[in-house]
Amino acid sequence: MQAIARLSRFVGNTFAIWVLLFAVLAFYVPEHYRWLGAYIVPLLGIIMFGMGLTLSRQDFAEVFTRPGRVAVGVLGQFLIMPALAWLLCKLFALPPELAVGVILVGCCPGGTSSNVMTFLSRGDVALSVAITSVTTLLAPIVTPALIYLLASQWLEVSASAMFWSIVQVVILPIALGVIVQSVLGDKVKAGVTVLPLVSVAAIVAIVAAVVAGNQAKIATSGLLVFSVVVLHNTLGYALGYVLARLSGMPLAQRKTLSIEIGMQNSGLGVALASAHFSPLAAVPSAIFSVWHNISGPLAATVFRRMKDPAKN
Repeated sequence: MQAIARLSRFVGNTFAIWVLLFAVLAFYVPEHYRWLGAYIVPLLGIIMFGMGLTLSRQDFAEVFTRPGRVAVGVLGQFLIMPALAWLLCKLFALPPELAVGVILVGCCPGGTSSNVMTFLSRGDVALSVAITSVTTLLAPIVTPALIYLLASQWLEVSASAMFWSIVQVVILPIALGVIVQSVLGDKVKAGVTVLPLVSVAAIVAIVAAVVAGNQAKIATSGLLVFSVVVLHNTLGYALGYVLARLSGMPLAQRKTLSIEIGMQNSGLGVALASAHFSPLAAVPSAIFSVWHNISGPLAATVFRRMKDPAKN
């Protein structure tokens, strides 16, 4: 078991490499990875179940001890990234399916990888986990509403169908994970040590499935989508930091909001796009997943070197 735990930590620490490697493989030999497309939703459910296994009452204690700062992070997540997505779609005049895909990933809650990046950047991990947890629980209502508001000008959006999809692939697996943890207690700790391995494998499979299924379209529009995704992610980091600074937060929490707002649950974006729009609409989420697992460690490295002058 210790060997598996060590392998899990290694894979978790080299997450970006695996995502990039298999995205490239899926692009050049798509026939080997297309079959994974049928398992996108179950794979996301596995990731969310793992999140449920790791949640505790302490994770939600921040909501009550520092409600203002959690609220700023949640509002920033659901205002900054959707607004940026809409503006970039207009600026780059994206075709309908790609525009919906960009807006969709912008309207998703924060991803669990943001908690790891916050830790690496010496940010406020407790605040990061609280914001991720709250945005995830709000996602069934807020995400479909935002997508309907911002994306219905391009394609027809069924907010009610999207609500049930998020409940099924996010809320129910998380709830099941919390129940299993509460029933089994310490017995699940051994299983939790292999979660990074499982989560990385699931995300890699989701990204590979989307890239393989859209290889031809990515070849023609991939550069445009990649440019939009990089801008979206980078501006999210920057505006998250500015928001925290304007809110009077110390450096550790400015790092936290920057990462929390800039990084998205792109796996959910892939699942929703595949279920409710088209395979092409899932491409921005897949590219976002590849890119933010490169930009996240880079941002964490920069933030880690930043020191609060007040503490010197």
